[in-house]
Amino acid sequence: MSPTAVTKRPAGKKRKANSGPVRHSIFELAAPDRKPGEVLGDYAYRVLREAIRAGVFESGDHLREADVASWLEISRTPVREAFHRIVSEGLLVIGSWNGAMVAQLDAQQLVDLYAVRALLEGAAASLAAEHASRVEIKNLFAIADKEKAARNDPAALVIINAELHQAIYSAAHNRYLLQSLNTIVDTLGLLRHSTFVLPGSIELAHKEHLGILRAIRDGDSKKAEELASAHINNALELRLQLLQEKKK
Repeated sequence: MSPTAVTKRPAGKKRKANSGPVRHSIFELAAPDRKPGEVLGDYAYRVLREAIRAGVFESGDHLREADVASWLEISRTPVREAFHRIVSEGLLVIGSWNGAMVAQLDAQQLVDLYAVRALLEGAAASLAAEHASRVEIKNLFAIADKEKAARNDPAALVIINAELHQAIYSAAHNRYLLQSLNTIVDTLGLLRHSTFVLPGSIELAHKEHLGILRAIRDGDSKKAEELASAHINNALELRLQLLQEKKK
């Protein structure tokens, strides 16, 4: 979900004034529609989670139950249920104002998340080396070609990078591993600044990606695992470097 996907609420629908943390501007727009048969708790969970993933709600934003309930035109109970589900995933933290705050990741949390991601990405690359089809391998290298072509466009590279990693996850053919990786990736999505702004990071990422893809193509599961894990560990070093620079 993105801000452009939300339309203004029809005229005539007024809102009650709320005290406490500042209301997010998204609450002045119409919320996405419920899917047919979707229960209220699932609806609130889906909309909030998609908004966080898309950057509509950013790290540090405060969300009150009453504001979200009014926005979605539902009671506060399913909103509270959605909050707790998303808190369990690490994307929200419970606040003291009958609401929650979009999580902010510190250095230790980054280290912990990347440690798990390195293991999972290594497993995904290893399984992809064993199970990827010719079509999937061709697609992986096609994405790498797009990455090379977009080397002067950091914003486009963020999208292409995510596409490449998702393609590797898919080529592993293990839905449980895919679910675990997506949970980690969603949490890391709270980081709104790309490491591609750091000198040499674009070239390094492309070189490492090609090494992983060649190992997958050659069916070398051990090498693919080692290269994928090393790639994530290097990404952590860049992320911590960027974090330090942001503090200056």
